[in-house]
Amino acid sequence: MKKIGYKFVFSAAALLLLGSLAAGCAAVDDFVADEAPVAEEPAYAEEMMEPEMAVQEEVRAGSADYVDAPQMDRMIIKSSYIELEVETGKFEEKLFTVSNLAEQNNGFVSHTESYSDAEGNISSGRIIIRVPAQMFDFILDEVRDLGTVRHISISGQDVTEEYVDLESRLKNLEAQEEVLLNLMEEARTVSDSIEVQRELSMVQGDIEVLRGRLNYLDDLVAFSTIEVYVSEPPTIRETPGWGFVDALRSGARGAVRVFNGMITALIVISPVLVLIAIILVIVWAIIKGRRRRREQKKE
Repeated sequence: MKKIGYKFVFSAAALLLLGSLAAGCAAVDDFVADEAPVAEEPAYAEEMMEPEMAVQEEVRAGSADYVDAPQMDRMIIKSSYIELEVETGKFEEKLFTVSNLAEQNNGFVSHTESYSDAEGNISSGRIIIRVPAQMFDFILDEVRDLGTVRHISISGQDVTEEYVDLESRLKNLEAQEEVLLNLMEEARTVSDSIEVQRELSMVQGDIEVLRGRLNYLDDLVAFSTIEVYVSEPPTIRETPGWGFVDALRSGARGAVRVFNGMITALIVISPVLVLIAIILVIVWAIIKGRRRRREQKKE
């Protein structure tokens, strides 16, 4: 019994000693944690992070109500290409009609070209018009009724995702710009002012790029593009007949062409002919002089 009592007392003492050591270590850790200085982040970094955190919070808050909130309209860029064949002599009239369609519906002509045929008559060309998106289908139907449709293509490009992404990036950059402007007012040294100014210039440059892209997409979505190629049917040339009168006319034309060719050739080689004639005259005079001298010697 005495052995058991001693063992029990020894075990209890050991447990008390371990408990005291653990409590002491915990107290030391708490003291060190309370006394150790906490590293503070720079005020500049905190203020720069505020707009980004605010945007992220708004995105998270908006995503929670995404199912209930109405979705924005799709941003679709519409365009069409159509080839029309019109009656002979009606090219300019139809081209003018397409131009009037655009102007009467608050649109405008973006580009126009005209081409002439082998005989010098303007009989084909193309015109590009920009019309309000809500009038796209109506004007396209009106253009189709101006002649015979040889080819038509209609396309639509969805830029909704790009537009939303650009707006989010622009909102974030504008918040950063506001923070930088406040820091510019609070800057006390030249170096701080230069640093903030450099960051502000970069942010403002990115803002201008995003605004330009958004304005470009707005214009493409608001005004659809219709390109129209208008042409008259090709001229069919009649083959010459085989009558006696036609043969005489053809022969006379051929003789005149040959005679004109001969005259042209004579005119071209006339300097050479004159030179040859001079040489022949000189040779003839020499030969004639020799004959006279021979006859005089014989006499």
